[in-house]
Amino acid sequence: MSSIEIGLWVTGGLFVLVVLGMRVAFAAGLAGLVGLWWVFWSKKGYDPEQITWALTVAVKTAGQVPHGKVASQALSLIPTFILIGYLAYYAGLTRALFEAAKRWLAWVPGGLAVSTVFATAGFAAVSGASVATAAVFARIAIPEMLKIGYDKRFAAGVVAAGGTLASLIPPSAILVIYAIIVEQDVGKLLLAGFVPGVFSAVIYAILIIGLALVLPKFGPPVRGFTWRQRFASLPPALPIVAVVVIIIFFVYNPFGDAWGTPTEGGAVGAFIVFLMALFRGMRWAELKDALIETAKLAIMIFTIIWGVLIYVRFLGFADLPGAFADWITSLHYPPLMILVCILLAYAVLGMFMDAIGMLLLTLPVVYPAVMALNGGEGVSAADSAFGMSSEMCAIWFGILVVKMAEFCLITPPIGLNCFVVAGVRPELSVQDVFRGVTPFFIADAVTIALLVAFPAIVLWLPSFA
Repeated sequence: MSSIEIGLWVTGGLFVLVVLGMRVAFAAGLAGLVGLWWVFWSKKGYDPEQITWALTVAVKTAGQVPHGKVASQALSLIPTFILIGYLAYYAGLTRALFEAAKRWLAWVPGGLAVSTVFATAGFAAVSGASVATAAVFARIAIPEMLKIGYDKRFAAGVVAAGGTLASLIPPSAILVIYAIIVEQDVGKLLLAGFVPGVFSAVIYAILIIGLALVLPKFGPPVRGFTWRQRFASLPPALPIVAVVVIIIFFVYNPFGDAWGTPTEGGAVGAFIVFLMALFRGMRWAELKDALIETAKLAIMIFTIIWGVLIYVRFLGFADLPGAFADWITSLHYPPLMILVCILLAYAVLGMFMDAIGMLLLTLPVVYPAVMALNGGEGVSAADSAFGMSSEMCAIWFGILVVKMAEFCLITPPIGLNCFVVAGVRPELSVQDVFRGVTPFFIADAVTIALLVAFPAIVLWLPSFA
């Protein structure tokens, strides 16, 4: 049996384990270890006396992965970005942000839902975790919407969908993971996520306003705020803007050299929000909760990375990424059609896997294929299939797959944000949240189609870096 065939069998076994309910981290680690053992043993002609040798080499190879890869400085961004979000919540910045959005936007049809979307987008700019964003606004926004007569399912759907914006708007943990896996510049990818993230929020808002116009009782507007009250709501929300500006200047300074690395920007942002939280009266118990929640989420992400990287090491020995790239480029279909099919495959896969695990498992195979489809590494825009250089193609594809990961956060049966919202609000069932989030599938489909059709939406900002 060839290495490619071994790769296909082990990959098939991995997906069976995931469908049966095994955690992605453990399924990927187990599949990678078995695959390494199988490949090494096959190179010895399946000699029974070499089984122990093959297993020993496989274990040593797998054992080198966790520290060798996770010791990357870039990964330190993940816990700092998550910590910023939790500290901002305990500092009261999230409620201030929601109050400002409500006073300025609640007068439009479906105004409170629109306010929630833009408040989640603002919070996403200081929190790299979609789950944290959904959990925070399930506590803040849903009671406000229920109080004025919103359908509880739609209110839950707004929060679950709004939480996904944290996947794109920098700082984004998923974009950092993508950058590390495909070995691209973290700063440019974080910049690239800003405009598509805001664009997604605008599409959500247009959807909500349209539904409220067609169904007047769907989302009643909230009026009565004076201009004085609106302007008074801005100062308490300004600290979030300050943190965002600081992080962006560390990643990319439009007026000169960057102030530092993205890692340093994340650390400085966390420290500033920590000082704000202390100033606003955060107690030891709240700081402890923020640190514990940050540790839990960061450890979960790192565990997935460890397991998947063992599987990725096996893929390298099996040469499955190269074989898949050769097969993709041999297809006699337009490259754009093949890309759309890949994105549709992500939509289906996301129904059964969490977003981070899905990207980590697929990118080592899919990314080289997409780059080959564009013309290969180092191709110029003039000679490429998608009309962009290999570097820009890597950024564009990264935003597309992260947007697909957003989509998967709200799709049944695994949509993690929906489970989080239902867990925070005991009056809601998971089925209620999934029903409420259904209209946002249309909005996400429109957004993805526009990002594919008009790559400039993604590439405009990073082109200045």
